[in-house]
Amino acid sequence: SPTAGHETIVRWLSQNFNKVVVWASDNPFKSHQTSLEQRSTMLSILIENIDSNQNNIFVHQELSSRRTLETVELAIKKWDDAEFTLVVGSDLVKQLPNWYQVKELLQKVELLIVPRKGITTEKTDLQKLKELNTGVKIASLEVPNVSSSAYREQGDEMTITPPIKDYIYQQKLYQWQK
Repeated sequence: SPTAGHETIVRWLSQNFNKVVVWASDNPFKSHQTSLEQRSTMLSILIENIDSNQNNIFVHQELSSRRTLETVELAIKKWDDAEFTLVVGSDLVKQLPNWYQVKELLQKVELLIVPRKGITTEKTDLQKLKELNTGVKIASLEVPNVSSSAYREQGDEMTITPPIKDYIYQQKLYQWQK
């Protein structure tokens, strides 16, 4: 589920890039507690509620794929004159080299890694990525290490935005809700 951390990242991206395109997808490396459709709806709610005067943040759910390479290829077809930067949290750096056709993927995009508080990115993991692609950068913001599981498991309301909380309650998405 999208968190307050995602909101911080998207807002920062909107101030540093011409266009920010987001989508919800299934991560083949983890099991999801909510459906792709529910996460996509929550993402749209999150984006609608970001107070950005840039007006450059867009949800394009039709780009969603379990394979990021397929998403990037769809984006290239849609915006063929654009340069692409794939943004990932530092928590994904370790698994990135195992992604589907990662070498081909990283030739099509620059990679921007967003540091997450409390998650150390090992130099060896970064080195592996740099060997696959020279365009690896670390974002100049640090996001609190919040995850939707902290909300799901402990009801920690600091991890999600109020509009997302409302949606979760309306839909009764988590078991502890009555």
